[in-house]
Amino acid sequence: MPFCMAHRGFSGIAPENTMIAFEKVLELDNVHSIELDVQLSREGIPVIIHDFSLERTTNGFGLVRDKTYHELRELDAGSWFSEQYAGEKIPSLEEVLELLRNKECLVNIELKTAGGLYKGYEHTIIDLVKKYGMENKVCLTSFDHKVIKNIKDIETEIRTGLIIEGNPVLLREQLLDCGASILSINVHFLTFELVERLKKDQFDIFTWTVNDAATMEEVIGISEDIYICTNFPDRYMETVTKMNKLAGNPINL
Repeated sequence: MPFCMAHRGFSGIAPENTMIAFEKVLELDNVHSIELDVQLSREGIPVIIHDFSLERTTNGFGLVRDKTYHELRELDAGSWFSEQYAGEKIPSLEEVLELLRNKECLVNIELKTAGGLYKGYEHTIIDLVKKYGMENKVCLTSFDHKVIKNIKDIETEIRTGLIIEGNPVLLREQLLDCGASILSINVHFLTFELVERLKKDQFDIFTWTVNDAATMEEVIGISEDIYICTNFPDRYMETVTKMNKLAGNPINL
């Protein structure tokens, strides 16, 4: 069965990483996972935003880490996408976990950091996940190997994953060294051979960002066990439905 992961919420039709983008995912059937990005405000409150700087997705300027939570909440995180969403706020991680805690979907929390940017980052995120009893409903992923290793030293129950853009030598060994059970990989580097190697060791695979039907079909052709991370989860459902009709052995959503 192929799996659908909504990238930064339903970011194809709503401003990414906002409450409205997450709420619109919940209106759909058969979305198995939601991906989002977490950073910390100046006083250490986890907030949902992708870029280290504010300019692309808000009307603010400067770095996320330099702003207080109150200052971040004053920003407009919707107008850049459409005036329809003017006034959308940067959510806190706590708000999103509250929204999703009783939903039947995996929450893929990407930890946006590099080079020790946020002190105590791992403890802060883990404590919040545990507060909502979501240790088995989230996974924590990052490009930063050290962060993933730190998480496994703190809390072994929460699943972790490395995000990779490429196909480096000793990839399996890097995953094992970090204690990661998930590979999150750019779709351009996804191959049948890579998937077969990793499946032998029971690694789960996420691939991003897959927005067109043809690429979705290619990924499903490689393996039906891959999480397809997309801005358009509705296109995923349309694609699988079409493949269902054409296949002699239907793919179940």
